Amino acid sequence: MYPIGIFDSGFGGLSIFREIRRLLPQYDYIFLGDNGRAPYGDRSFEEVFSFTNQAVRRLFAMGCPLVILACNTASAKALRNIQQHELPAMDDPTRRVLGVIRPTVERVANLTYSGHIGLVATRATVSSRSYDMELAHLANGLRLTARACPLWVPLIESGRLTSPELKEEVKRDLSALLAADPDIDTIILGCTHYPLITSLLQQVLQELDHPEIILMPQGKPVSYALQDYLRRHPEMEQRITRGGSTQFFTTGDVASFERLATLFMGHNERIHAERLEWGV
Repeated sequence: MYPIGIFDSGFGGLSIFREIRRLLPQYDYIFLGDNGRAPYGDRSFEEVFSFTNQAVRRLFAMGCPLVILACNTASAKALRNIQQHELPAMDDPTRRVLGVIRPTVERVANLTYSGHIGLVATRATVSSRSYDMELAHLANGLRLTARACPLWVPLIESGRLTSPELKEEVKRDLSALLAADPDIDTIILGCTHYPLITSLLQQVLQELDHPEIILMPQGKPVSYALQDYLRRHPEMEQRITRGGSTQFFTTGDVASFERLATLFMGHNERIHAERLEWGV
């Protein structure tokens, strides 16, 4: 079996994977969540690169010829180095690793009318300036204003999706973002956890008198970008097996992963995961 590998530091990448599998159900997949070392958001570049590179190599060893980094922090801090330095030195240089930032930027550039774009994300993603660089490469005249939201993920993973505490944090962060640039008309949800609170975000924007702002999650842009990539690279598409199967692996607690994974994959799906040990 030669599946597509999907890697995330925790649970959020499941929101990306859900859209990928919805669009491309025919392929085999392996999802790996590094829950045992999550979150990555406040880790150094060196740590994120080391952990991500280790995960990519493990997925390659499990038979994946193509790996998607369904994690903004890993895409921001590790993808370029892996693509430019690690892949060429491996025994099979035809394997590939793709991220989530470029497809997101390509889509958002077509959504904005004002050219003023907001980004909410982890500290690591914001500090990497990866979105700034991708936007600069894509188009001149687009302005990006970013806001790190370090408390959103812990509150989401604790299940407090509609709690007053989360709403207070969301309102504080969105208020600061819009104060920095009142002309923002599109906001990138630059963390794969954030689609779970889309309704709360819309409610807060309504209370801030900005109901017109477009919220852009990443699942669909990434899934369509993958479909296009496979169409343009038939040599890769032909390597991937078509059994419609999914294997889930976590480096953390299996029961916790299976329980929280239903938030991201939908309550109609029964998730069965296996524990992965890095030393094995």
